[in-house]
Amino acid sequence: MQTLLLGPDAVEEHAAMPAVIEAVADAFAADARGETIMPAKSYIDLPQYNGDFRSMPAYVAAETWDAAAVKWVNVHTDNPADHDLPTVLGTLIYSDPETAFPLSVMDGTVLTRLRTGAAAAVATDHLAVADADSLGLVGAGTQAYTQLEAIAEVRDIKTVVVADRSEERQRAFVDASDDRFDVRAGSIEDAAGCDVLSTITPVESPIVEREWLGERTHVNAIGADAAGKHEHDDRTLLDAKLVIDDYEQCTHSGEINVPWSEGVLTDDDLYGELGDIVAGTLEGRTDGDGLTVFDSTGLAIQDVAAAHVVYEHASEAGDGTGFSLVGTDAT
Repeated sequence: MQTLLLGPDAVEEHAAMPAVIEAVADAFAADARGETIMPAKSYIDLPQYNGDFRSMPAYVAAETWDAAAVKWVNVHTDNPADHDLPTVLGTLIYSDPETAFPLSVMDGTVLTRLRTGAAAAVATDHLAVADADSLGLVGAGTQAYTQLEAIAEVRDIKTVVVADRSEERQRAFVDASDDRFDVRAGSIEDAAGCDVLSTITPVESPIVEREWLGERTHVNAIGADAAGKHEHDDRTLLDAKLVIDDYEQCTHSGEINVPWSEGVLTDDDLYGELGDIVAGTLEGRTDGDGLTVFDSTGLAIQDVAAAHVVYEHASEAGDGTGFSLVGTDAT
């Protein structure tokens, strides 16, 4: 039996965003039903290289499929400037949960980008106002493109405002944008006034002020994925309907981790987890809601869901390179 090797181009080709969004939503719902196994993300910090490694295993039993995988991924912020490499690199092993056979080894870098966008789309679908048509992006890196791609699948986005400390990245984003959208460069304050705001920066001191946000803005707080990172004013987190992806991860390394560790936020300030909203056991946006925030740390179950889509579609298409990774002799 062969293991399927899928590089970044194959992952991109076989991870159609609508299908990834659906699978990620399935994974969130399965998690709420207690039908996932997801040990805590483990970290290897490497301050001497301004980076870290993360190990992310999970099993998901969705209503129509089940799968298991482990992703080995990093965040090395000096990579683009110093090594001409992406900040985030990843490799994923996708396994048959019944036999443990490694069905595929696939690129996890593209996969991470896509499933992160998909998670924001799931949250936006449940928490943003139905008529949201403007999207603000703080950070014009690779993930910004995916945020727009994914969120435009669940809301009729017409206007996009992108903010970044690099005018070159801002300009590149505007120049590369789809003609479907009116895209312009602006300040963080400009971006924050949109109906939906996604922040995708690695900062450790808040850069988005509470008063800049619109009365009904939905925020996808994406950038904080390690202890000490913090993009948003504490007042925003206190004022909003605050939804998290996972309690343990968010309190340790999500947008809420700094005010949480300082006692500014407590359990009483959390509305709930996104999975419970997707599963229907907790309401999403209601008519009386104003500001909403989704704290996204990135979950291994999202990787499993996206990998499931990629593997199934690639297998059906006969794509990828088969190779012998495991001996066939029974022991």
